[in-house]
Amino acid sequence: MTRVRVFGGADALARALARDVATGLSRDPQLVLGLPTGRTPIPFYAELVRLYRAQRVDFRHATTFNLDEFLGIEPDDPRSYRAFMRHHLFDHVNLTARRIHFLNGATDDVRRECVRYERAIARAGGIDVQILGLGLNGHIGFNEPGRALAARTHVARLRPPSRHANAALFGNRVRAVPREALSMGMATILQARRIVLIATGASKARCVERMIEGPVTPRLPASFLQLHPNAEVWLDRAAAAAKLRITK
Repeated sequence: MTRVRVFGGADALARALARDVATGLSRDPQLVLGLPTGRTPIPFYAELVRLYRAQRVDFRHATTFNLDEFLGIEPDDPRSYRAFMRHHLFDHVNLTARRIHFLNGATDDVRRECVRYERAIARAGGIDVQILGLGLNGHIGFNEPGRALAARTHVARLRPPSRHANAALFGNRVRAVPREALSMGMATILQARRIVLIATGASKARCVERMIEGPVTPRLPASFLQLHPNAEVWLDRAAAAAKLRITK
């Protein structure tokens, strides 16, 4: 059963998760982290930066792999997820450049790029802690709802909710959001030794309820976390509202 933790607010969740990662790095300086983008993890990244500036966490020997990247976007494009991560985390801590891994959305050989990424994860020894966000339609990474899910890193066709959610990066113009992205697959995600999914806000409550209480189905990709032996769901009270009603 997926373990659930509920916090008083998004900031309390971010502080707790940052402390958790800092503790993990103190125990294993070579920790391999899987990282998400989106609005939800921004307070978490801000707290990691604060801990680093306070000399309470050291990233020098850590390795990171980001979940996904837009297809057709250059790595140095300010709308890329690489730029997002630099802005919110990487430019502010002492991660070693060669230990930071991204998918290349500007690749001219998508299949080769997907295979390259899988091999890079394998060479790193796999992902120790995979942190995930949750899309309103239940996607994790860019594994979108459908009749089946891709196992490994692949090209994903983005559903309208995902494109709307990313419109802010493209001047609030949904039409400018790429229709495809590269994403770790579900099997790649589920091979992480530990998974922590974070969700905040009332808009996520119904999806959280279905993810935890509903059937495992490709129509709700996040429901596959029920199959992982060491998966945790960290929520603020707003996102946990439906779950809390069930357990009372």
